[in-house]
Amino acid sequence: MKTMNCKQLGGACDKEFHANSFEDIAEMSKQHGMEMFQKGDEEHLKAMDEMKKLMVKPEAMIEWFENKKNEFDALPED
Repeated sequence: MKTMNCKQLGGACDKEFHANSFEDIAEMSKQHGMEMFQKGDEEHLKAMDEMKKLMVKPEAMIEWFENKKNEFDALPED
């Protein structure tokens, strides 16, 4: 099991996510982001705007995702 936090995944807080795969952590982060969006959390909304800029170019989003997956893979086990 490995741990990444919201900020490491492009978010705005230190909430930690624990999972055995990057895909699971990415899904947890996505759910957290949706919760923060529904709450209207200003810091998370700013972070989401930055992510939207990446999504304009599919290759940029793919590169971001691969970099984060590599970062996850390099983390020590909890």
